Amino acid sequence: MVTRQLIMLAAAILLACVPPAAADVLLRLPAPSGAKRVGVVALHLVDHSRPDPWRPDAGDRELMVSVYYPARRTAGYPAMPYMLPGAAAHFGAVTANQYLGLPTGPVDWSAVATHAAQGAPVSGRWPVLIYSPGLGEPRTWDTTLVEDLASRGYVVVTVDNTYESPEVQFPDGSVVTWTPPSDPDAFIKKALAVRVRDTSFVLDQLAALNAGGRLAGSLDLSAVGMFGHSAGGTAAAAAMDADPRIDAGIDMDGNLTWLDGGLMPVAAHGLDRPFLFLGKDGATDTGPGWQAFRANTPGWTRQLTLRGSQHASFTDAEALLPQMNLPPDARTEAIGTIDPAVAIRTQEAYVSAFFDRWLRGRDSRLLDGPSPCYPAMEF
Repeated sequence: MVTRQLIMLAAAILLACVPPAAADVLLRLPAPSGAKRVGVVALHLVDHSRPDPWRPDAGDRELMVSVYYPARRTAGYPAMPYMLPGAAAHFGAVTANQYLGLPTGPVDWSAVATHAAQGAPVSGRWPVLIYSPGLGEPRTWDTTLVEDLASRGYVVVTVDNTYESPEVQFPDGSVVTWTPPSDPDAFIKKALAVRVRDTSFVLDQLAALNAGGRLAGSLDLSAVGMFGHSAGGTAAAAAMDADPRIDAGIDMDGNLTWLDGGLMPVAAHGLDRPFLFLGKDGATDTGPGWQAFRANTPGWTRQLTLRGSQHASFTDAEALLPQMNLPPDARTEAIGTIDPAVAIRTQEAYVSAFFDRWLRGRDSRLLDGPSPCYPAMEF
């Protein structure tokens, strides 16, 4: 079986009856742990080579991405909003409760405090990472980890897959939303294929951006990784299978089987490049696909479990839900029993260690076995 979030379209965490967050609570993301300042730019990309696969009548395929990077300076540059107002309004009114199970209430999602300076000048040349969000999640829903990676010396590109992402706001202010499918199996198969095409297109555009403009020369496209949560982790494996430019990948609790239990192609033959699985604790339906991938892959692979975690622990829910007025049982159902600070610190350490090893040749040996510094990570 596929993860519950795939089957239920990211609606597995049912918290509809919990109290709302207080109106005067400002939600904050934890500060990045790296030494570098973080800058960010949002980009509107248009693929003139193909009509939109979800809405051919809409014209060429259009995407919104955000590029996070080490910045030379950030003073005088405004912090990037967590979400633009139009997208934030839809997220608060529809997505948060119906698809992510978050409590309804007067939370201004555009005002969540972030740590990336909008338009700050880039500093240096860095390996590139692509982030793919879960089904029913916006590209901002793992900003904690994304900012941390940028602070450690990576360019991280987050992608909204238009008409599949719950809401996407474009530069003209228009907000494009998705319609949950009546046929989940067909939707998931199409969504995965579209994400693979979108990822290759984004890589094409990054090559063009690297040749001129504000990011010129800052992207080391000889060292590219991809990671994602849930369906985004599935997309990371599928995109690596389709595009040899992606050198290493991480799947955070995303399945590699279809709804009928059949193996996805990448699980059936594996990959010849490094791939890491990070899974939630307890009973999980990722087992068959992950086991098949590990048995069939000729490349380096590991499977780790974050003790005390739940599916949403690999998103900003781990940082933001503890700041909201949730009953203890609802919070546990959403993000498990692990201490949020420990969950965040542990994920950041292992994700960065993986990409450091395979994209930079800096092996901390953290992936070789259990570490007393991070007892929550089980090998």
